[in-house]
Amino acid sequence: MTLGLEVEQPGRRLRRSVRQLMRSLGPAMGFSTPALLRHPVWTTRVMEGGGTGVVVIPGFGGLDANLALLRHWLRRRGYVPVGARLGMNLGCSDALVARLERHVEHHVGRTGGPVVLLGHSRGGMLGRLVAVRRPELVCGLAMFGSPVLDPLDARGLAARLLRVLVRLSAFGVRGLLDQDCLTGPCRDATAGGLAAPLRVPAVSIYSRDDGVVGWRSCRDPDAEWVEVGSSHTGMGTDPVLYGVLAVRLARWVANSVPIKGRAR
Repeated sequence: MTLGLEVEQPGRRLRRSVRQLMRSLGPAMGFSTPALLRHPVWTTRVMEGGGTGVVVIPGFGGLDANLALLRHWLRRRGYVPVGARLGMNLGCSDALVARLERHVEHHVGRTGGPVVLLGHSRGGMLGRLVAVRRPELVCGLAMFGSPVLDPLDARGLAARLLRVLVRLSAFGVRGLLDQDCLTGPCRDATAGGLAAPLRVPAVSIYSRDDGVVGWRSCRDPDAEWVEVGSSHTGMGTDPVLYGVLAVRLARWVANSVPIKGRAR
C-alpha cells in the first residue's frame, strides 16, 4: 500500500506541474487577452482618473512591456500611468526600492499629487516598501500575487529558477539575486519594510490557483484581501482583477489630496 502511494505521488505532482505550466503559458502567449478586451470592464468608457498618476511595477524578471495592457486601460480611464523603469526587476531589493522611490517622486511632481502604486508579484512588494518609506507620495497601493509575508514562497518552476539564480550569483554573475538578498543586510531591510505597518489604503489580490507563489503569503494584514481565480501570469489580463482595481482606484482618487495645492 505504501509503495503504491510512493509511486503515485510523483505522477500527481507531475500532472499538477503540467496543468500549472499550461495555465501560465496561455496568458504569457496572449491567449487570455481577447476575453479581457470583450469584457465590460474594458469596453465601458469611464473617465474617473482625473489625471492621477499611477506607477505600474512588473514582477521578478518582468519588463514594463509585460503590463502595457494594464497601463493602456488606466490611460483610457483618465489616469496617467507609467512603468517602473526597473529593467527586468532583478538584483538587490534595496537598490531597486531606491530607484523606484526616485521614479515615484518624479511622477508625483509631474502629476501634482500622490500616485497609485500597482505591483505584480515582486513589484507589489517593492511598491509596499516605497509606500512605507514615503506614504506622502502614495494615495493607494494594489499588490497582486505578491508574497509579502514570505518573499521566498515560490512554487514549482519558480522555486527551481530561484535556486538557479542564487547559484549563478554565487559564481559571480552580477545583477541577478545576490546571497545578501537572502541572508544579509538587504534581506533584513526588505523584511523590516514588509513587516512595517502601512499608512496608505491598500489591497492584496491573490489566487489559490496562482501556481507560482503561495496564496497565503499574499494576504498582507494591513491591506484588504480580495481573491480571484487566475493564475500568476494571468492576473495581468484577468477581467475580475481589473474590476477590483476599478473600484479601489476610484475610491483612492476621491480621497486623494493634491500636493502643495496644485490642481489636477
